[in-house]
Amino acid sequence: MQILTYLDGVVKVEETELKPRVGFLYPILTHNISVFINATQEGDSGQYMCTVNVVDDATTTGKNVGIINLTVLVPPAVPTCEVHGNPTMGANVTLSCSSKKGKPSPMYQWQRTNPTPQVFFPPAQDWARGTLKLTNLSLEMSGLYVCTAENQAGFEKCSIVLEV
Repeated sequence: MQILTYLDGVVKVEETELKPRVGFLYPILTHNISVFINATQEGDSGQYMCTVNVVDDATTTGKNVGIINLTVLVPPAVPTCEVHGNPTMGANVTLSCSSKKGKPSPMYQWQRTNPTPQVFFPPAQDWARGTLKLTNLSLEMSGLYVCTAENQAGFEKCSIVLEV
């Protein structure tokens, strides 16, 4: 859909959800027709095309079109941490961490912070799914476990206390 035009010296912003947030970055006379989008939203992601038509220009078709793909990154929402299973001596439990938002999908990292710090690696930890499998539980495995959900746009954390 067309969102912005400059024709015969007149700038026109079409009636779209972008109308209050879009415009030309510079005065048209500078010959730089860059545009801005303020307060970007995930729904602004997509393919944008710029077409330049100059009266009496002999440019062949296709050379007057520029295309750019816009991906709006979304930081992860605060994740939810849960324990699955019964945390008793010798049992197995899975800690899960999931964030309802994030673009691209966040990666998850579990670590125990108290009483002694511990970092986990695959196969116990699944960075994409946000799970940490703890097997053959012992009293020493009790403590505060923190999950960090992270992508290029930011990070958020949740925590859970595991008492064996």
